[in-house]
Amino acid sequence: MDVSGANAIVTGAASGIGEAIAQRLLEAGASVVVGDVDGDRLAATAARLDADHPGRVAHVAGDASDAQHVAALIVAAGEVDVFFANAGVFKGFGLEASDEEWATSWDVNVKAHVVAARALVPGWLERGAGCFVSTASAAGLLTQLGSPTYSTTKHAAVGFAEWLAATYGDRGVQVCCLCPMGVRTDMLVAGETTTEGDGRLGVQSVVSAGATLAPLEVADVVLEAVAAGTFFALPHPEVGTMYARKAADADHWITGMQRFRTSLE
Repeated sequence: MDVSGANAIVTGAASGIGEAIAQRLLEAGASVVVGDVDGDRLAATAARLDADHPGRVAHVAGDASDAQHVAALIVAAGEVDVFFANAGVFKGFGLEASDEEWATSWDVNVKAHVVAARALVPGWLERGAGCFVSTASAAGLLTQLGSPTYSTTKHAAVGFAEWLAATYGDRGVQVCCLCPMGVRTDMLVAGETTTEGDGRLGVQSVVSAGATLAPLEVADVVLEAVAAGTFFALPHPEVGTMYARKAADADHWITGMQRFRTSLE
């Protein structure tokens, strides 16, 4: 997909990867509707983006997993060409993760993607064009030490993106799945400052496994993948190598992860 002149929606866009994706879309000539649950911060981000790209930015605050909010985003955008399901949460550590943390993780990291696809894919099939971009994580291809909620729901996000591509990818619906490792976002900073042991373990495993990228670097990679029509967008190319090794010998890979966990504890 050529995003120049496209109508795009980006969720989780008040900061981090979502804000960076919105910025790069605008720089490429797209019009963008940004969404986030943090209304005040979203408004400030939208104002900053609009100052540089007047008339091409709108914002709608709300929960990305809520169908009414997604409908409002679509109304604000008009005919949607590309949707970035980027909102995500990183909460719930160890077996002690609460039911509420599990539920929130499922809602934001997985259900939000389903809700958006339900709203958009039928229209894209009629038009024969549309692009759905899922922000998952390297955790969805490998695993996430410390957080069973994040690891499990990001695996599910990858699985849903794969299902979308297998079901609709030959009928005009392009699907791209973004799977970065460490990115310098508020989520990472919060993990670095937590006093919860498994939470710190999770962040330490991310920052120890590879370079920590800036959000704009991640945005560049995902837009390159959208332009090229590739399914995976891997800002850390080594994730692809790790994924292949995991598939080739799961027992060896798990043993290696156990050693890695021990080295960080």
